[in-house]
Amino acid sequence: MQTPDSTSMVIVGAGHCGGRAAQALRTAGWLGPIHLVGDEPHAPYERPPLSKDLLTGGKQAAECALHSADDWASLHITRHVAQVTALHPASRSITLSGGQTLGYQSLLLATGGKVRTLSIPGGDLPEVLTLRNLMDAATLGSRLVPGHRLLVVGGGFIGLEVAASARKLGCEVTLVEGAPRLMGRAVPEPVAERALALHRAQGVRVLLGASPHSIARTAEGLCMALADGTQIVADTVLAGIGIVPDLALPGAAGLAVGRGICVNAQLQTSLPGIFAAGDVAEFPSVLSGQLVRQETWHNAETQAAIAAQNMLGGIDGNLVAYTAFPWFWSDQYHYQLQVAGEPALATHSATRALDGDGLLIFYLDASDTLVGACGWGETSRVAKDLKLARTLVEKGVTASAEALADPATKLKAFLSNAR
Repeated sequence: MQTPDSTSMVIVGAGHCGGRAAQALRTAGWLGPIHLVGDEPHAPYERPPLSKDLLTGGKQAAECALHSADDWASLHITRHVAQVTALHPASRSITLSGGQTLGYQSLLLATGGKVRTLSIPGGDLPEVLTLRNLMDAATLGSRLVPGHRLLVVGGGFIGLEVAASARKLGCEVTLVEGAPRLMGRAVPEPVAERALALHRAQGVRVLLGASPHSIARTAEGLCMALADGTQIVADTVLAGIGIVPDLALPGAAGLAVGRGICVNAQLQTSLPGIFAAGDVAEFPSVLSGQLVRQETWHNAETQAAIAAQNMLGGIDGNLVAYTAFPWFWSDQYHYQLQVAGEPALATHSATRALDGDGLLIFYLDASDTLVGACGWGETSRVAKDLKLARTLVEKGVTASAEALADPATKLKAFLSNAR
């Protein structure tokens, strides 16, 4: 057996977070070996286009890559297309599916999550798809032609973005959501209502409070039966019901796990030399200190840099805390929504009307300090306001609800109240 090299940096998970961390290690000056392990044949890439531009033809797969093949070669990073079968914290090594052992000085777990599937009769039919990687996008995209009947299960961001992309391509789209409204607790009800109205206006048949019961192949196509007896016929079913972090391997190795791999503010796990970042990490919120897990582009991008820095010992021997504020966005047709901060920490809110049917909802704590903001509107008309709202949250601006709601007061004026 090959002797593990304990001078290596090893990253398990070759997605967005893992790829950025590998790059950050080189940028920070690490000259030793870097091993990047992932089970996809593609080099690291960004996932947001999967449900949007990749489906509509606005982007090709190569345009989603973090780096070109030549750039990856210049970084001298060894990629392993494999799965990790075991972690060995005591010997600081991991075992790959081909039997190879890799030793590490520091290890980063950036394994993301596994896509949820429909656990109903017929949920495993080949026409029932999920969307998590480039191959999934290619399979789904090849089906989205004018007149194709697409049934989307799930009224979260992925489901709604795919629905919008499919309508742009001329598909007949039905979307079913088990909850009484779209996007669950991710956005406030006024934004969910506007999104619902937009999708219906664009021709999507949206059924709320609708629970799938079974799927069967018939002469007319796939027939999904709902719990209330309603039947929906489609050519393709997309399960857009989220992901779940795979915690079996870290749990078996003795790492503390909860809703994800538990880490401290420096993204350290409960065992020496092992860090976790991205979708799989459960970390203390910079605002509340409570453990949170975030499945966002922003989280993957920003945690990768901090994890890489700390894998190398931090700055002047001091590990660096992760202090980025939560932020995510979703593009649906020519509209965009954004959420910044943690609205759940608020005691009260203020709503400001924006151009057209846009709006901004500011969330404040008991001391009138902004802890979150959520905005919605036509992208071309509200982009600047959404960016400013995010800045106000990150700067901890203090303002009255009345002033924030008053469109006569420019948002820039509140910057003078930053902490």
